[in-house]
Amino acid sequence: ALPTAAEVQATLLNINNIQGDILFGMKKNMETFLFFSIANSTLFKQKLRADIKSRVTSTAQLLSVSSQPVTALNVAFLQAGLNALGVIDDLSDFVFSGGQESDAGELGDPGTINWVPAFKGSQIHGVFLLASDTSANLNSFVSEFTAIVQDSIHQIYRLDGAARPGAQAGHEHFGFMDGISQPAIDGFNKALPGQESIPPGIILLGEERDSNSTSRPDWAKGGSFLAFRQLAQKVPEFNQYLVENAIVAPGLTREQGSELLGARMVGRWKSGAPIDLAPKFDDPVLARDPNRNNNFTFAHPDEDIISDQTRCPFSAHIRKTKPRADSGSSVNVVNQIIRAGIPYGPEVTRQEATSKKTIQERGLAFVAYQSAIGDGFQFLQQAWANQPLFPFGKSDRTPGYDPIVGANSGQTRFVSGLDPNDANHDYTMETDFVVSRGGEYFFSPPISALSDVLSVGA
Repeated sequence: ALPTAAEVQATLLNINNIQGDILFGMKKNMETFLFFSIANSTLFKQKLRADIKSRVTSTAQLLSVSSQPVTALNVAFLQAGLNALGVIDDLSDFVFSGGQESDAGELGDPGTINWVPAFKGSQIHGVFLLASDTSANLNSFVSEFTAIVQDSIHQIYRLDGAARPGAQAGHEHFGFMDGISQPAIDGFNKALPGQESIPPGIILLGEERDSNSTSRPDWAKGGSFLAFRQLAQKVPEFNQYLVENAIVAPGLTREQGSELLGARMVGRWKSGAPIDLAPKFDDPVLARDPNRNNNFTFAHPDEDIISDQTRCPFSAHIRKTKPRADSGSSVNVVNQIIRAGIPYGPEVTRQEATSKKTIQERGLAFVAYQSAIGDGFQFLQQAWANQPLFPFGKSDRTPGYDPIVGANSGQTRFVSGLDPNDANHDYTMETDFVVSRGGEYFFSPPISALSDVLSVGA
């Protein structure tokens, strides 16, 4: 939940200095990612200080109704971008400094064969995130902003994202409601029932529980590492897999069996209702209730958490990436991220639905913030989603890959537990329904740094 006015007043976080996308996303219907290289560092520094900083949207601005901007802007830099600006300080995150291309194998990508060319090599220095409520407002803002910075940068790549239309707003392209299980931040916003509350240093550099707090430069306090991934989604192929492998059970139609399989792969129904609380049929009323739709742990007093998958498979996407009670008795506060992604690409066409083949690319512009990428995004992908033995210690010792985002370097994946009638039955998935098109690791600096260390010599 967004913080109340009283919580905003009481917070010790410097929300005027934290970029607005980090703690809860910019909450706009449209967002454009402009990836750039710095063409003239002296000129760029001048623009950073004189033109860009004043346009960057803070957390405080987004929280205030009176200052709520029609358009919002954030900026983030690669290690190469910081170097280009003459910054020599070490931010103490080797995953960030190494870049995502060198991390492709660790993330389960089959190399970079499917990557957008812009993400290969060391072309990109930074990214501008521009957002607005309408395409007209956003296009006008993008045109105005690029005119200001154009002679100081080279635009390398542009990706346009947008909330899906009508009743699908808030849902990703497979049709599932997204962004439900974000953590709350201690001293910033109150956790809803079942929602984890984590120290701010898990997301923000230099704050409480930042694991490398003592080795960060002072100017970086309040910044966050941004993991960006362009994740293409094969929607017709995913839908066809659900049809061909629909769960068969008494009282279920084939369509219901297909919907149940999808829900068990994700861990939620398309409405957002968790299958741990609604194991057989969707419950839209539950889905819409923020006091209930996250209030579960996968543990039930009358069921054995070591062996029972009748409610939720061990391999379900939301269980692999947020294991709750599977982690033990204490809340896992370290391996947490705040997600701020947005869908991109067109809706599925009639031709694609009929042919059951993807023709036009669509997917998720995935954005995750954390203070340590190796504890955050990289860990969730490598150690959990891509690890067929996780969650560990179950009666079924190989729960399999996360069926949604789990990756096996392009090879066949196996997933168990999806069939509530036969939990040990392995499903094989020869197709990756989510294909990495590449990405990068950025640092989203505190706003004060834009006119200070990042523009020295302007």
